[in-house]
Amino acid sequence: MSPHIAIVEDDPDLRRVLVQGLREEDFDVRAFGNGGDLLASVEGRQPDAFVIDIGLPDTDGRDLCQALRARGLHAPVLFLTAREALPDRLAGFSSGGDDYMTKPFALDELIARLHALLRRISQDVAEVEGMRLDPTAHAISSGGETVRLTPTEFRLLASLSARPGEVVRRRELVQVGWPHGAIVHSNTLDAYMARLRRKLRELDRAPEITTVHGVGYVLG
Repeated sequence: MSPHIAIVEDDPDLRRVLVQGLREEDFDVRAFGNGGDLLASVEGRQPDAFVIDIGLPDTDGRDLCQALRARGLHAPVLFLTAREALPDRLAGFSSGGDDYMTKPFALDELIARLHALLRRISQDVAEVEGMRLDPTAHAISSGGETVRLTPTEFRLLASLSARPGEVVRRRELVQVGWPHGAIVHSNTLDAYMARLRRKLRELDRAPEITTVHGVGYVLG
């Protein structure tokens, strides 16, 4: 089945180019001119990924992303914007976005970035030491209990789970958890790992995350 992509772009010419280009790459595409129409549509079929313009006529695209996350939709979000200042890019990531492209952009690059985002969630449900990871729901289960994770939390935990008992270095975790070029401070990674520890403690028989000071983290 072709990946389902929802586009929110108020420029009709650019919207038409995006729809045509993605359909030629065998994506199943729906396009909207404002955030309200998108929110009304996702009550039915949920997309596999979103392409969202930040400067929408009825809302800021970052607020739209947060509204989607609040509704439990955790599909990757690729932001489009004419704003290229660092504070704008960081605000996009902090609002729940997964990637960021500034206009003008190459359509081939946008398609490549979408494929990369979709690969992150295309794995089958995995099970590690009795803990079940579901990438489509961004959730972990153990002992009959289930806890939801943010996309970044899921990527960090999945990276640790892929190498149980081994030290995963901080640099590797940052590369997995955040898009290339994102500014991630050392205490930001530590804060995410603390949140993961708290969520794991909500589950019976879930493995623990151990800090190897100055090096990285171990799951086991």
